[in-house]
Amino acid sequence: MIAYFLFGGILISLISNELLLRFSQSLGIRNKNDVIVRWSNQSKPSLGGVSFFVVFIFGAMIFSIVSVGENIFHRVDYVGFLAAASMAFLMGLADDAYNTRPYFKLFIQISCGVLIVFTGTIIDLTHVFYIDAALTIVWVIAVMNSLNMLDNMDGITGTTVVFILLSCLFGGWILYGINSDVWTISIVSMIGAMLGFLRYNIHPSRIFMGDAGSQFIGFFVAFFAIKFLWNIGPITENHSWTGLLITLVAFTPAAADTLTVVINRLKRGQSPMVGGKDHTTHHLVYAGFKDKQVWYVFTAIGFVSSCLSLMMINLVGKGMIISVLFFVLYFVLVFAYLYSNTRKFPEPKH
Repeated sequence: MIAYFLFGGILISLISNELLLRFSQSLGIRNKNDVIVRWSNQSKPSLGGVSFFVVFIFGAMIFSIVSVGENIFHRVDYVGFLAAASMAFLMGLADDAYNTRPYFKLFIQISCGVLIVFTGTIIDLTHVFYIDAALTIVWVIAVMNSLNMLDNMDGITGTTVVFILLSCLFGGWILYGINSDVWTISIVSMIGAMLGFLRYNIHPSRIFMGDAGSQFIGFFVAFFAIKFLWNIGPITENHSWTGLLITLVAFTPAAADTLTVVINRLKRGQSPMVGGKDHTTHHLVYAGFKDKQVWYVFTAIGFVSSCLSLMMINLVGKGMIISVLFFVLYFVLVFAYLYSNTRKFPEPKH
């Protein structure tokens, strides 16, 4: 059944994105906000995120039909997840169409975090509810903004998300065994959606995911990282810090880029939330890489990050707790390389 949802996600994503591309060239192009200008300085439809939500809803509907003895809509944690994911998508869609105010976006992001906390999904780091609840909300906000910021060059965010979701999927299987529950099906379906989208988004791209895509997938990834990376099971009850390190390694591409951008902008006295062509991806181009080569670099980083995070989960499962500290060196090295590159090859002055 898992394979059906994977290929179903790919197929629905391919069909949705093809239809959205055709729509954007006719009726959908009526509003100038239906296209956005990115790194390539070319106007392209920013409707790709719609396909993510279509796959998400179809996956939930089909699973609810074929699952025997389980009504997912009677599960409080799933209903909270569904409601928050829908809020994230609609907020992003509104931002694509109307360029909403930053404080409204922040309010919705906070609401997404609050909603999953009070429906039972919370980072279990300190075992103190209010501290962990606050950490969960901050985590949701951080990931939604981080992936939105990373969505600055063809194929980067979609590829990064695929590897993070693979870490969540196989990490859960390592600890709990292979199963076909609603969480597994949701992850597999979204991996399929990403692969279908990347067919149109890898350089030279024909479509962008837009804020509807980056906000939705940012929340989606944040949620499943809590379930399968932060909270990797009872075995870490006395070593909950291992979940933090595993998550850091799995999120290396996004975390290194966001941290670099924040540091550099603060040093220049700029707001970290203001857009610009000063991301680690851009500086690789300034260093002489082609756009497609930058995608190769981030694909390699994402692949290694996923493999190492799964090795960490396996080690923790075997009780080899302290050994996971060594793997954090990978994040440090990637961050050091990407950050130093921004200093060595700064943005050209126009």
